[in-house]
Amino acid sequence: MKASDFIADFLEKKGIKSIFELSGGMITHLLDSLNQRTKIDIITMHHEQSAAFAADAYGRITGLPGIAMATSGPGATNLLTGIGSCYFDSSPAIFITGQVNRSEQKGDRGIRQLGFQETDIVAMATPITKACFLVNDPNSIPEIFEKAFQIATEGRPGPVLIDLPMDVQRAQIEPLADTDIETVSPELDKAKYDELILSMKLAKRPLVLAGRGIKAGNVQELFDRFIEQTKIPVITTLLGLDVIGSDDPLRVGFIGSYGNRWANVAFGECDLLIVLGSRLDIRQTGADTRFIENRKIYHVDCEVAEINNRVKGCTPFVMNLNVFFDQFNTVAEDNTFDDQTEWLKYTASLKSKWPDVKELEPVGINPNVFMHSLSAVSEKAYAYLADVGSHQMWAAQSIQINKGQLFLTSGGMGAMGFSLPAGIGASIATNKSPVVVIVGDGCMQLNIQELQTIVRNKLPVKIIVMNNRTLGMIRQFQDSYFESRYQSTYWGYNAPDFGKVAEAYGIKAKTISQPDDVNEGVEWLWNSENADQPVLLQVMVDPHTNTYPKIAFGKPITEMEPFAVPIEMEST
Repeated sequence: MKASDFIADFLEKKGIKSIFELSGGMITHLLDSLNQRTKIDIITMHHEQSAAFAADAYGRITGLPGIAMATSGPGATNLLTGIGSCYFDSSPAIFITGQVNRSEQKGDRGIRQLGFQETDIVAMATPITKACFLVNDPNSIPEIFEKAFQIATEGRPGPVLIDLPMDVQRAQIEPLADTDIETVSPELDKAKYDELILSMKLAKRPLVLAGRGIKAGNVQELFDRFIEQTKIPVITTLLGLDVIGSDDPLRVGFIGSYGNRWANVAFGECDLLIVLGSRLDIRQTGADTRFIENRKIYHVDCEVAEINNRVKGCTPFVMNLNVFFDQFNTVAEDNTFDDQTEWLKYTASLKSKWPDVKELEPVGINPNVFMHSLSAVSEKAYAYLADVGSHQMWAAQSIQINKGQLFLTSGGMGAMGFSLPAGIGASIATNKSPVVVIVGDGCMQLNIQELQTIVRNKLPVKIIVMNNRTLGMIRQFQDSYFESRYQSTYWGYNAPDFGKVAEAYGIKAKTISQPDDVNEGVEWLWNSENADQPVLLQVMVDPHTNTYPKIAFGKPITEMEPFAVPIEMEST
């Protein structure tokens, strides 16, 4: 059969319902095969980066690889930021790029290019993928695609790239029979689990640090059971924000460089830390990790190199989280654990002392107060998707996530322009469920063209533009280190009226600028006329509104601005 026909059939058999792409000459065989042979929904985006971000969200939600396709040359290179986002945030994805015919490839010639748009995307993408394949033998396609699905989803999920020359796509191949893939789990080390259980029983101030690995490993139910059994309070990373409901009595809060102040203090004062699916990176721990290392730490991760990397002295459990939970249940089946009543009372007192809505005293709308109001009326939202910047941290600090709702953002890559196309991917992945996109004015202008994709596909995406008319997080950085010289953030920068832009695309819009407007604005998003429609709410925020609390860089994470002063220059 024709190779592109095989690929189309293969994707459908694997359960892929939608793919994201921007058409180009080198993928026309693939697009035609998908259109003619399958029921897969082809979502045409307006930029390849957007297709990659949409695939990222699709993969995170479904657990299947998100599929994005692009033509050779600029189409392929435009995918790279989204590929990196999938790699750093453990999102399963397969990126399929077209390539020039094999006869048009330069090979070993000492020239830059032979075929038009010929570009070595495999060499470029290799450092930010789990695997890359340039397919020169058409008969290797069945094996390569089977491997790609396995690699993208096994262990710590991530992206795989397959580069397909155009003549390979139209070649005739022999399909292979389906094969079962064997997985081997590590042997149970009962003594190590006994030690963990004893530590849990002796601890007076234990915490679980929950990260993205819980969702990436598809172990939410196992995690819920573990927390219910052990009764240990939970702090979360930015990417783990949605693993426990905001109203859960065991949830303490969000930790990190811009984490809830009370949660960071609890983090610093715990006497036992169990790390589940978190890398303990610099944004979670700060630069000075010595304060973390003076207690018992058990770290579960499927990659050995992540354990005792930045934070030393951890007892390692090198395994997938599903294996850890299964083995823990085997050993701890007859054990009971005490409630952490006094410890929870103390963390609650910290929250009362430093509430998120009192960190700022801005002119006009308080972004943290706004986030509480938004989440109070957004119970129908399947997911919140935050872009990158001040608005991302205001959302992480204050969004109240119900059990089952998702919070998606670009963490490791920190890619501006993520949330709007990711919102498309999230809505598509959930059969056009409503989602809330939270984006700043700077980020909105990176992929604003996808408003047309939302309209064309009739997606109920609720878009919140936090418009402070500046690149606020970097502007705050300039206040700290550059004597308030606002080059390229406030000086030489501007933003349009996003309400008017939305209306030009056929999306209803509303703008609010005063605290008294907030409740009316968020209720408007979900009223009977707008409930199943895309709408845009522009929230005007004073340009000098800061993002607090913020770690005082160079100091322990328990010491946060504006009360503490940084001693070193950090990244933003």
